[in-house]
Formats: sequence, C-alpha cells, structure tokens
Amino acid sequence: MTYSLIIPKSVQKQLDKLPDIAFKRVIKKLQALSAEPLPVGAIKLKGKENEYRIRVGDYRIRYKVDAEQQRIIISRCQHRKDVYR
Repeated sequence: MTYSLIIPKSVQKQLDKLPDIAFKRVIKKLQALSAEPLPVGAIKLKGKENEYRIRVGDYRIRYKVDAEQQRIIISRCQHRKDVYR
C-alpha cells in the first residue's frame, strides 16, 4: 500500500535550502516514507494528533499521516535546532 506525499511550497523552499548531501539523504527518506509511513525510528510528537518526526542526520522531517486518504503531508524539514520552533 503506497501513500502519496504532499509537499507544500513552504516545505519545498526548506528542502531547496539544504546542503546537497543532506538534500539527497532527505529525498531518499521521503521516497521510503511513501512505502512505509511509520518506519523504524519514527517518533510521535506529543500534543499533536497523527504527527511524527524522523531523523536524517542533523535534520528532522515532521509529517502528518492521513490513513483514510492514504497520504502523508510533510509539515517541516529543517535542521534539528530550528524544526520545533
């Protein structure tokens, strides 16, 4: 069962600002996320409904899982010091 990824323009801008090495790793992780929305290492965020985060080196990807419509909405992709602000 494959989920569709939704990447808003604001998140696309965050992705474009990443260094090349980190960008490639994040893209690989996003592709894997469409096949498995809750991979090993995904952590549910407290106080948020259906919102998770995964690590990619020093960067974090925050996303929401909509199981009914089989889609994943990426909400942020930034360095770990900035992603929770």
